[in-house]
Amino acid sequence: MRLLLVEDEEVLGRFVAMSLGAANFTVDWVRSGGEALAASTARVYDLILLDLGLPDMLGEVLLRQLRSARVATPVIVLTARGLIEDRVAMLDLGADDYMVKPYDVVELQARARALVRRAAQAMDPGDVQRVGPLELYQASRSACWHGAPITLTAKEYDVLETLVVRRPRVVSRAQLEEALYGSGEQVESNSIEVFIHFLRRKFTPGLILTVRGRGYQLCSEDALRAQAPAQGAGG
Repeated sequence: MRLLLVEDEEVLGRFVAMSLGAANFTVDWVRSGGEALAASTARVYDLILLDLGLPDMLGEVLLRQLRSARVATPVIVLTARGLIEDRVAMLDLGADDYMVKPYDVVELQARARALVRRAAQAMDPGDVQRVGPLELYQASRSACWHGAPITLTAKEYDVLETLVVRRPRVVSRAQLEEALYGSGEQVESNSIEVFIHFLRRKFTPGLILTVRGRGYQLCSEDALRAQAPAQGAGG
């Protein structure tokens, strides 16, 4: 799950980002409303954690702008304001949950998982990306090949989803790294090649094409139909 953390307080932001990262969330941490707007419109997040006391704009103004821009990502407001009037106002503006500082980070993790799960369940179960014999279920982050489920790690899924969603375009290594890692995360030099290698083993060697000097591209639908599952598919 990829989260956008909007928090200008350095110590708290670093602690929350590290805690969520240790709980297997991918976190992009920004410190202002302007950065949050740019990030939330540039990519799709599973959840936004929004502090109200931002240096460049009020958190409620940012929330209003997000909803006006039709950013439907669930939002948990994180604030020192504990009055019932404040909670009601933020919920009416489009927030999905509200936590008063100081909050317990374990509870925050649980609420984040619950909101993301609820959003996924609200999606149309028939909403699936199909490319020949490949089926990608974005709500459950799972995939099938010739009707058989394929076991994927979180980052293998992220690579595959990025290539499927952007097909037939070529996706650069930098774009794949951006899709896999949160801001500030260390990226191993050969990580993309490793994930591509395992995806080819699990599906078929021709699933992903290497475009020399440019990046990677999902194989065409017709070509995929002609390919049999790779040895070890389904594992």
